[in-house]
Amino acid sequence: MHILIVDDEPLALSRLARLLGQLGHQNILQATSGAQALELLQTQPVSLLITDIAMPDLSGIALAYQVRLRAPMLPIIFQTAYEKHALEAFDIGAVDYLLKPYTAEQLHRALSRAKPEALRLLTKNGELFFLLKPEEIFYIKADLAEVMVRAREGFSYYAAKISHMETLLETHDFVRIHRSYLLNLAHVSHFESLDQSRLAFFFKGIDESIESSKEGAKLFRERFKK
Repeated sequence: MHILIVDDEPLALSRLARLLGQLGHQNILQATSGAQALELLQTQPVSLLITDIAMPDLSGIALAYQVRLRAPMLPIIFQTAYEKHALEAFDIGAVDYLLKPYTAEQLHRALSRAKPEALRLLTKNGELFFLLKPEEIFYIKADLAEVMVRAREGFSYYAAKISHMETLLETHDFVRIHRSYLLNLAHVSHFESLDQSRLAFFFKGIDESIESSKEGAKLFRERFKK
């Protein structure tokens, strides 16, 4: 699980990171502002957001509203020294609300509630219907007002635009490599350079490849720069 923690107080941020480490979590991203958190969410895979509420540039509540637009299924835990924001926090769909100073046991209980809901896509091909998990999808291709979903069984259709699918699946390791393609990184066997700085991606399990745009290749490379 990749956890993004946000707090404008360095001591509170380091304490939370230490508690998470004690609970066995190693993949921790840290941000000292809401703006920095949004930048990290655009470039890094995140499975859980833990954010303070009272921050000067962008409050935790405002941050959560923006996150809900980009990643509606991302679990959010709020941490704060004040109880007055609890109702609004749960209205946003927070899985828990921690009052500072909280214990490792209280944090552990909150984390146990932060499992993302199981996502399933009901797709169709003629008279056949498929109930697909994200991990069963190799890639998604835009097709006018809907998308074509490539799974092991072949192609099927889902009534949504690719921009919506990008938001829906960004916590499941899907990346946009072209205005028309979303790629599931878990199924990529290798990729090759093409002319004009583009990339061709090949898959484990199916004998197919898809090509990125020049801009998509640039964003893909930037995502994995150390």
